[in-house]
Amino acid sequence: MTTVKPFTSKADIKAQASLWVSKIDRGLSNKDKLDFQLWVNQSDFHRKTLFSLAALWDDLSVLNELSALFPLDKQIQKKHNIIAKYAVAAGIAFILLFAGNFFVNITPFIDDNNEKRFVEVRTLQTEIGQQTRFSLSDGSRIKLNTNSLVEVSYSKNNRLLTLIKGEANFDVAKDKSRPFTVTVGEKSFTALGTIFNVKRKSNKNMELVVTEGRVLMTKSNQPLNKIANMLSTLPKEKLPGLLITSGEIATIENNIQTSNKKTSFEQIQRELAWQQGMLVFNGKPLDEALAEISRYTTTTFEIKDVELNNIKVAGYFKANDIDGLLKSLSSNFNIQFEKVNENSIHLSLNTSK
Repeated sequence: MTTVKPFTSKADIKAQASLWVSKIDRGLSNKDKLDFQLWVNQSDFHRKTLFSLAALWDDLSVLNELSALFPLDKQIQKKHNIIAKYAVAAGIAFILLFAGNFFVNITPFIDDNNEKRFVEVRTLQTEIGQQTRFSLSDGSRIKLNTNSLVEVSYSKNNRLLTLIKGEANFDVAKDKSRPFTVTVGEKSFTALGTIFNVKRKSNKNMELVVTEGRVLMTKSNQPLNKIANMLSTLPKEKLPGLLITSGEIATIENNIQTSNKKTSFEQIQRELAWQQGMLVFNGKPLDEALAEISRYTTTTFEIKDVELNNIKVAGYFKANDIDGLLKSLSSNFNIQFEKVNENSIHLSLNTSK
């Protein structure tokens, strides 16, 4: 699990606090405890929100764990009464609802190991030029790139997500009993606890980048209830699909895998630079670079001189900095531009120089 990043709004802090309470209930690893301490110490509001939610959680083990980590006020213990039994589901759902995401359904249940989990159905979406982080009920985190849409459907046995359009980075909470599967067209990507990135270029073309752990790439009609077992027990060569491991990039074109290669750390960083609001090109043809930049803005580019397509673009660009891009093209490649209207720019070779 990666270090939890600070949130700015009170609603986001409440949503994050509810996830921490859930994780404490399941048990914290040493790394989780360190991340938890850092999160709580960010502000008094973080701490007060956490304790308030803990008082609503129908499990004394949470309060006991907090008592071991922090000197818990006696008032928190007094609030833990029978009313909390009926407030847990409504309280957590209310907090997550006002974190800014649309919920169709979120319902707690107790599994065979007496652990609290959630059945959850929701839709996550970003507009053009927007990049947003979302937290799910199991502690998994998703960052959506520009103009992206993901549908989430958690059941008692599976965690199924569908990338309808765009690009998303998934930081998956470990849960061996419920595989985490992202479906894109006719392909599915399943993990038990890992970090991976999926870019949907079209219904048949996509790219998978695994930065931590392993991801099994299969056809989307594979039965999900068998996949988790297979990942844990079967050798790599007998799995019903291709296993992509940390540091590998898989490219799918026309629903056929065209490449699967171990790549450098630098290349991974270039592929995922969008998470820092940057685009990195390393000798990409101008028309392809402009197509990528267009994903982050309503502006469209039209190349008027065919020879400009032979230009190779390299460098770092802010994802939505159109003026900076035009200035770079003008100074480095002798390209002039004409703003036809607010949303259209024509590019041509500057013959006056």
